[in-house]
Amino acid sequence: MAQDYYQVLGVSKTASKDDIKKAFRKLAREYHPDVSQHDDAEARFKEINEAYEVLSDDEKRARYDRFGAAGVNANGFGGAGAAGFGGFEEIFEEFFNNFGGGRSSGRRRGPRPGADRRVDVTVTFEESIFGIEKQVEFDRLESCETCSGSGAEPGTTPTRCPECKGTGEVRRVDQTFLGAMVRASTCPRCNGRGEINPSPCHTCNGNGLVRKHAVLNVTIPPGVREGLQIQIRGEGDAGERGAPNGNLYVVIDVKQHAYFKRKDNDVILDITINVAQAALGDKVTVPTVDGDVELTIPAGTQTGKVFHLRGKGIPRLRSDGTNSGRGDQLVYVQVGVPTNLTAEQRALFEQLATTFGRDVQPQQNGRGFFDRVMDFFAGEQS
Repeated sequence: MAQDYYQVLGVSKTASKDDIKKAFRKLAREYHPDVSQHDDAEARFKEINEAYEVLSDDEKRARYDRFGAAGVNANGFGGAGAAGFGGFEEIFEEFFNNFGGGRSSGRRRGPRPGADRRVDVTVTFEESIFGIEKQVEFDRLESCETCSGSGAEPGTTPTRCPECKGTGEVRRVDQTFLGAMVRASTCPRCNGRGEINPSPCHTCNGNGLVRKHAVLNVTIPPGVREGLQIQIRGEGDAGERGAPNGNLYVVIDVKQHAYFKRKDNDVILDITINVAQAALGDKVTVPTVDGDVELTIPAGTQTGKVFHLRGKGIPRLRSDGTNSGRGDQLVYVQVGVPTNLTAEQRALFEQLATTFGRDVQPQQNGRGFFDRVMDFFAGEQS
């Protein structure tokens, strides 16, 4: 009977696509067969993929909400396809595995690859733009130097496991209504290696791996953003003897800047000018990540005006780690209305007010300040 896809991902039926994607990524990292320590990792990973394939597709999700599993599979047999079990034949084979003493691999499981490791690195806003080399420290499993990763005390050699006879598997015969069924599972004595160490290494207790503290220099490329993962191959946990090491994932955390913000590859800066500067125009100095620059404020500048400083933004980081130019710095202007006037300033404003009159002028249909604010949040800039 098909499981509830929402329960599989641990989300509610009203979950957004972003919530579904976040839940999928979290579970996929936990249950990926290459890195997970869960015994049911492969089965859970298939369930997670199957659920995500349906719930991430608006049309499939609508059919599933209305008709259940039958709505997304004409056979009503779960999620066949790339995200599911790959068809009825595979389900049949899994259910009737080695039926009646049928075929078995007869070969022991190979050495397990090392697990991946993660380390978080915090960089400043400027470092995220220009790049930097950081030193990271973390703990990982490394091959035991005493036994060279074999797990055997020097001068001794591993022997064939008497439990599984070197196959790495043990079989159990179950009597079912269909007859005798032989099930194969990983040998509990040798953990699938097919061999044991009568004299375990005194340093690693026969594991072949020891925990050590590692220090690495990591190059943070220009243009990285919050949450970016940098993969360093082979710097995770050591694999069992003859297996590859895991990878190290460096996750970037960018400190919040006092006044700069990031939007895609552009740097955002808000400035406030006074009414005299807005009305008469002025030349002002504004900060950029490259240093201060002079900005000309034209006469009659209104709140919401945006000035583009070309090439003062963030490097565009390609998938191969190279850059293709830089974005811009966008300077958003707000005209500040004074709240605490001196007697002289108030008198001058009262004198000025008489020349402007008191009529209110409704704006004609067009693009006002509110429209420009909405454009900003929608990703459009003028």
